[in-house]
This record gives sequence, structure tokens and C-alpha cells, in this order.
Amino acid sequence: MSVHEHKKEAPENVKCMILTVSDTRTYESDKSGRLMKQFLEEAGHPIIRHEIVKDEMTAIQQWIRYADRNKEIEALLINGGTGITFRDTTFEAVNSMLDKELPGFGELFRYLSFEKDIGSAAILSRATAGVRGTTAVFSTPGSTGAVKLAMKELIIPELAHVMREIYKDQK
Repeated sequence: MSVHEHKKEAPENVKCMILTVSDTRTYESDKSGRLMKQFLEEAGHPIIRHEIVKDEMTAIQQWIRYADRNKEIEALLINGGTGITFRDTTFEAVNSMLDKELPGFGELFRYLSFEKDIGSAAILSRATAGVRGTTAVFSTPGSTGAVKLAMKELIIPELAHVMREIYKDQK
């Protein structure tokens, strides 16, 4: 089957959770979380939950486990905490919990960031994605520019296709 045929078999909508990782953001100041929500809703994907968590590895991992155990949530979209400062732990939290990594997501995100947005500073991004159980997990930097790029160019075009692939073996 071609990729186009796969996409035709993909679900029409994917139930999502948004997790913003930040030591300072509130629901009122969480522009990136709201932007993720906007892109998802415009594409017909319902938001089941939206949370903000401190940039602490165990706290992030608790939400990843929550999303994986909650069968109402099919995809977890995380923004923030992907840099290289001491406090940035999202990459480690996410990658340590994935059953399958999607290295192409981070590679393409950095490539697009380099080409369209921030040039060589793209090497500082540790965007990542993968699968835990039957839950798709996408982790992007927390800037609105990064979220817009990831959502528009990668996540929205492939989210349903990713879920089709995850569910394919479940039948």
C-alpha cells in the first residue's frame, strides 16, 4: 500500500492531550499550549486534557504514564523543556519512556527549523517523538514559532496516519 492509501485508512480524528512543560507559564500565559489546541481543533482533533507541569523529570513522566493509561487519550503533545539548560528535562523524560522512537520527527523538525526559521541554532533543539503503548507522543520546543512549525508541517499532516499505524497491529 502507498502512503496515500494508508492515510485514507487513518482515523478522522485523534483524541489528544496537551502538556506544557514550564516553570513559569500559567494557563493564561501558555501561548504555545493554546496554539497547539487551535491547530488540533481546526483539524478536527478533540482535546481531552490540557495541563501545565514544572520542568521536572518525574512530574513529566507521571503525565506520560497518565496519557498512556487513559484509553480516551490517543496522542500526547508536549511543548517546552527541550533545550540544553540544566532545567530542561523533557527530552530525557520522554525518550526514557518510549517503546518506539520516531527519529525522523526530530530530524525533520531541526531541518525545517534550520531552513525556515532559526538557522544553525536548530542544533539546540531536542524535539522528539515516538510511541508508548498505543499512545503517540510528540515533544516540541516551547516557543510559539517552534510549535507552529511542528504542528503545521509535521504533526497535523501525519497525526492520523501515525495512529493508523499504531492501531494496525491491534486488530
